[in-house]
Amino acid sequence: MIIDLRSDTVTRPTPGMKEAMFTAPVGDDVFGEDPTVNALEEKAAALFGMEAALFCPSGTMTNQIAIRLHTGPQREVICHQNSHIYLYEGGGIMANSLASVKLLDGNLGKINADQIAASINPDDVHAPETTLVSLENTMNKGGGSIYTLNEIKPIAQLCKEKGIKLHLDGARLFNALVETGESPAEWGAHFDTISICLSKGLGCPVGSLLLGTKADIKRARKVRKVFGGGMRQAGFLAAAGIYALDHQVDRLKEDHARAKEIANMLAKLPVVSEILPVATNIVIARLEGVSPEEFMGKLSEKNIKSVKFGPDLVRFVTHHDFRDEHLEEFGKKIGELAW
Repeated sequence: MIIDLRSDTVTRPTPGMKEAMFTAPVGDDVFGEDPTVNALEEKAAALFGMEAALFCPSGTMTNQIAIRLHTGPQREVICHQNSHIYLYEGGGIMANSLASVKLLDGNLGKINADQIAASINPDDVHAPETTLVSLENTMNKGGGSIYTLNEIKPIAQLCKEKGIKLHLDGARLFNALVETGESPAEWGAHFDTISICLSKGLGCPVGSLLLGTKADIKRARKVRKVFGGGMRQAGFLAAAGIYALDHQVDRLKEDHARAKEIANMLAKLPVVSEILPVATNIVIARLEGVSPEEFMGKLSEKNIKSVKFGPDLVRFVTHHDFRDEHLEEFGKKIGELAW
């Protein structure tokens, strides 16, 4: 048995999702004629109480489109120093938008309104114009940490007062919402744009959505075209997204419960000095006396896959293809390791 905990992107479509894909009516999405893509976009926008949505191949694309909408040359985005948009999107902020970045630190990857207020540039010829704040929920590098609405509201109010746009990288937003009990519509009320990923915990093979106003999404279609992201009979993929939103959100709590069990198992290992707080489906272990490469090598010998996440960190991510039998086998195999 191979236990793949590298990411929740390794999931495969369920039988029900495959059936939805195979039977989807399709058309040419670039002409706006794919009924299933249109249905997905309308469904997602309504879910979050936002005006419109755009289906794209990846979360990197939806994030980068949003940044392009809200920034540009001599403009600046404020984000956490461990944000996905900064660390893992190939320098896209610079390459796609020619924008500057102001990086903030914060507990478990989160920033607050006071930090942001202190970081907004003055109206000065020497400084780029601050036009965007970007947040990430859940926070990947924070071990799947969660922003709550009470933390978001003062940030949103600050941005509104300062005329600054607010974007959410919500690649794992549904993981947060099933834990807090907050609704998508409550979140949609506070952001100018939101990116949600369908191919992580929701289990789709491909796809993310950018949500925003009709005007922003109209512009976003032009940017998507420039980025090479226009797809034709994309309804086969969009059907998976509709199925996921209907059937695979509530079950995310199962992933979270298994993640906590993994954390408990790892904490017993003598080479693990710390486990970051486990809020959702991400487990980050800090090592001592052994390198991530050596640790992962021993796990690999037991057919357990993980990823290096820093000089002394290893990450594990649970997902719908990791079931109770895999959890039991995981515990058995790490118990056999000698350190």
